[in-house]
Amino acid sequence: MARTYSIDIDLGTKAPEFELRDSVTNNLVKLYDVKGEKGTVVMFICNHCPFVKHVNDEIVRLANDYRVLGFGFVAISSNDVKNYPEDHPKLMHENARKHNFTFPYLYDETQEVAKAYQAACTPDFYVFDTDLKLVYHGQLDDSRPQNGIPVTGRSIREALDAILNNRKVPQLQKPSLGCGIKWKQEN
Repeated sequence: MARTYSIDIDLGTKAPEFELRDSVTNNLVKLYDVKGEKGTVVMFICNHCPFVKHVNDEIVRLANDYRVLGFGFVAISSNDVKNYPEDHPKLMHENARKHNFTFPYLYDETQEVAKAYQAACTPDFYVFDTDLKLVYHGQLDDSRPQNGIPVTGRSIREALDAILNNRKVPQLQKPSLGCGIKWKQEN
């Protein structure tokens, strides 16, 4: 497993806009379509990464727990499907159905959205406030494949709870760790 950390991004950064195709519905989805009243969680994930497979069930629980409280959720896959065919949109659709994703699972074919967000790994998590300003960028929690720590979503849950309770989101944020985004090779 290649291990890549998320890139440090300045808090307060505005969420880059996007318009991507949902692998489940085939509809085009924009940032404002998924924006929540209280905040928005943008997750860069993929089908094949062991780090993502390790947390899939928790990201579904997280979305189900917080969507009803006013948070929007969206997952984006930006991997090169030519070299990583298991991340193809048809298989994204199957993966979303298998795990009962309750949020759009978008395909970033050009990889421009991943570049705009400075996404580096899967999973890579971003929490934006009601004004779509970055308040959290980092790990889901301390669990990793085979480290024995239970998957709880604690780090992101703490950020979302802070927003809900009108508290400042903790400034100390651990980077996410996962597989590097599979960038297309330029010829």
